[in-house]
Amino acid sequence: MAFQLSPASLSRLQGVHPDLVKVVRRAIEITETDMTVLEGLRSIGTQRRYVARGVSRTMNSKHLIQPDGYGHAVDIYPFVNGRTVNDWIVPWLTKAESAKCWADVASAMKAAAAELAVRITWGGDWTTFKDGPHWSLA
Repeated sequence: MAFQLSPASLSRLQGVHPDLVKVVRRAIEITETDMTVLEGLRSIGTQRRYVARGVSRTMNSKHLIQPDGYGHAVDIYPFVNGRTVNDWIVPWLTKAESAKCWADVASAMKAAAAELAVRITWGGDWTTFKDGPHWSLA
């Protein structure tokens, strides 16, 4: 099944590095689970609030404008039955269904990056702080 990015997802890609945007656009074409972009470029004020709340651990986020003028990160979530899967486990999906959603999105993002020869990093692969929605240029 071919999915499309919603207008909201597309607007959240504004200011994100074109290589990462290409990966997201390709991933939506090949994913088995629909996905949504919840955040791309962040303001310094938003990043400060996230650090204060413990949502982020650094003020050196790739979501902030980098020296080349672009943000280098996006937060992507599976989107199932009209709802964002905003955690590894949600009450309206079984543990296996939720895990499959995240795995589908991860697989599509990694495949798209490989196809386009863009090096990316997934927060779900991090060992000290898992951040499943986070994707950034490596």
